[in-house]
Amino acid sequence: MADTVTRERRSEIMSNIRAKGMKPEMIVRRITHAMGYRYRLHRKDLPGKPDLVFPARRKVIFVHGCFWHQHADPECTLARRPKSNQDYWLPKLERNVVRDADHLTTLRLMGWDVLVIWECEIKKDAGIAKRIRQFLDTEPGYTGMKSKSLD
Repeated sequence: MADTVTRERRSEIMSNIRAKGMKPEMIVRRITHAMGYRYRLHRKDLPGKPDLVFPARRKVIFVHGCFWHQHADPECTLARRPKSNQDYWLPKLERNVVRDADHLTTLRLMGWDVLVIWECEIKKDAGIAKRIRQFLDTEPGYTGMKSKSLD
């Protein structure tokens, strides 16, 4: 399906999509603040400009939108693939995934612990406060990822 607006108009529309202060991020910020943690926002000197940065703990939290960051969980209904203009969207979304992985790897190599919270987890209230507390209160090296038993 061909785009129905000019390239300039599409660029204007896309540039108006906010990257910060979205509802999922605001929920995580509110939860974290209510638990007594203080943080910095979107530090430009760190790869990927993490949503919440805890400098003294060397920990960062990213709040990812499931569509834009293509959440790989098969149960996530928000990470759908676009049906129209796939020649544009599929490579763009794939670049986002690759870029995110690069940022996470670089941060970990720099000695930062990283927690990624997905939009669908917030909507399901999947124990977000508990995960955040566990992540922030553990010694460096905790990933916040669910590990599978090797048995």
